Amino acid sequence: MKKEKKVWAITLIAFWWLVPNQTNAQQDSVKLYNLNEVVVTATKFPKSQSETGKVLAIIDEDQIKRSAGKDISQLLNEQTGMVINGANSNPGKDKSVYLRGAKNEYTLILLDGIPVNDPSGISGGAYDLRLLPIDQVERIEILKGSQSTLYGTDAIAGVINIITKKGGDRPVGGFGTVSYGSFNSFKGGAGINGTIKIVDYNIGYTRYQTDGISEAKDESGTGNFDIDGFSQNSFQANLGIKPINALVIKPFVRYSDFDGKYDAGAFTDDPLNTYKGKLLNIGANAQYALQKGALNLMYANDNTDRVFDGTYGKSEYKGRFNQAELFFNYDLAKQLQLLAGVSRQTLKMLDTTSVEVDPTVTITSPYLSLFLHNMGGFVMELGARYNNHSKYGDNFTYSFNPSYLIQRQLKLFFNLSTGFKAPSLYQLYGQYGANPDLKPEKSNSIEGGVQWFSPDKKFDIRADAFKRRIEDVIIYGYPTYTNFDEQNDHGLEIEPSVNLSDKIRIRGFYSFVTGEVTNSTGTENNLLRRPKNSFGINAGYQASAKFYLSANLKAFGKRDDQFFNLTTFATDKALLDAYALLDFYAEYKFGDHVKIFIDAKNILNQQYSEVTGYSTLGLNANTGISLKF
Repeated sequence: MKKEKKVWAITLIAFWWLVPNQTNAQQDSVKLYNLNEVVVTATKFPKSQSETGKVLAIIDEDQIKRSAGKDISQLLNEQTGMVINGANSNPGKDKSVYLRGAKNEYTLILLDGIPVNDPSGISGGAYDLRLLPIDQVERIEILKGSQSTLYGTDAIAGVINIITKKGGDRPVGGFGTVSYGSFNSFKGGAGINGTIKIVDYNIGYTRYQTDGISEAKDESGTGNFDIDGFSQNSFQANLGIKPINALVIKPFVRYSDFDGKYDAGAFTDDPLNTYKGKLLNIGANAQYALQKGALNLMYANDNTDRVFDGTYGKSEYKGRFNQAELFFNYDLAKQLQLLAGVSRQTLKMLDTTSVEVDPTVTITSPYLSLFLHNMGGFVMELGARYNNHSKYGDNFTYSFNPSYLIQRQLKLFFNLSTGFKAPSLYQLYGQYGANPDLKPEKSNSIEGGVQWFSPDKKFDIRADAFKRRIEDVIIYGYPTYTNFDEQNDHGLEIEPSVNLSDKIRIRGFYSFVTGEVTNSTGTENNLLRRPKNSFGINAGYQASAKFYLSANLKAFGKRDDQFFNLTTFATDKALLDAYALLDFYAEYKFGDHVKIFIDAKNILNQQYSEVTGYSTLGLNANTGISLKF
């Protein structure tokens, strides 16, 4: 209790310090309230934020450029309603995405609008963020709430759309970044981009390596645990080909490999364990412009390989995923738009030890949405999706999303939607606990809120509340997986933002989430490692056209946890204390081509745990230089 009070006291002190000193003209975090900003994730085709009632957050290009000292998990961990467990543990540790309290596999990750999937994962759905480098990202759109009607399986809590860098506006341009920091961490990246006649291109490579810290926490204090470093190589090539004015074809290839060390478990070192992972992502997007809409074709193939090798042997996981999707949007009338499409996913797990050798399933899904707009501020989306799974059969989802914007100052919105998560290949056919009769997990979500803008556009605030129920939750109960539990979660989010002057901007948030599971033993709170309360404030100061600095504070309340005790071979309960992280960033530009920066994290040197028995980063920093020519 004393430690939690201390954390919240630090939070209030930091809030007092940030408000008068650190703000900016360009928001240094998520741009939530620009009604004219065009987004694509909410509807699959471009729309301004004023024309959708969905809860959407945007991490824009400026913020990505100011995050060279972070990885994707650390950047996402700063956002409202998101906890990336492991984001500030040893850099090579696995990461779990908890969006609005939902477990990891209930958030769908997209790359340029196409799902990225590793079918060899035990739970399926969740993707390894360590294989997605931030240096090749231009923008991130975070869409909250159930989105299965638009995006299919796994989108129960929401969708994170990672949009990669594309071609430049000159025939040949170049860019590069080099940085060095704590734990002997080095990052270097370079690339070229441009546009030549009918072709635009972006090609880049990044190398990141760090000695890291011991993944497991050394309770003895002897310092005998070895450090667990990692290295990463990433390559990306995006092309855009426009053979005629109406047609654009965008092939791409992305490769990333990750090589690191990991420990045996909570409080337990193991110098022999190694982990290797790699992703090969290839495909293409194509769009043909119509007079009142567009026809789109998307295809991607993911090859994901993971190898764990160490004291207790070697385990290999190989997943193969293909997605092909055809959809079009069309203006049926001035007030009515149509979106219609069909997707087909093929998921394959290369495993000779499973009940069925190299099992494969397909999911075929036609979907349809209607959009009412241009009706004096009233907007409504009504959508439905039919899903045919080659193993369990059929299921259906729908969404209903009206909103009303009053004089461009007050926005009211409401969302009612259903979602689903198909059982993973491992749950259906894996070596341990296979159950080919599993049904999909099914969700019902409801949310509503209000968004207000001051007449002078200097202040805005969004507040929303949500409730989510998931039925037929898949659990492992010896000797097999089964549909058994029911999960109920609810929460609220409040997000104010203010411009104090042309150079001053502050954004804050408060998030509350709680939930419980119901099973044969009763009902209990089960949102392990997820705080009920979290608070954040971001502020920056554009001191001049060349000099910019900002600070970001996020505080997490206490959390329940449990861990496997390797001494007693039992699962023990634990309580994780509250903590607050204060980060600082500064950059200085030399003309239009050179920028130096410093990124310092946890400058209060908080001692805390994200996962019981595992280490976290104390005060750490890196500095570097970015070039553009």
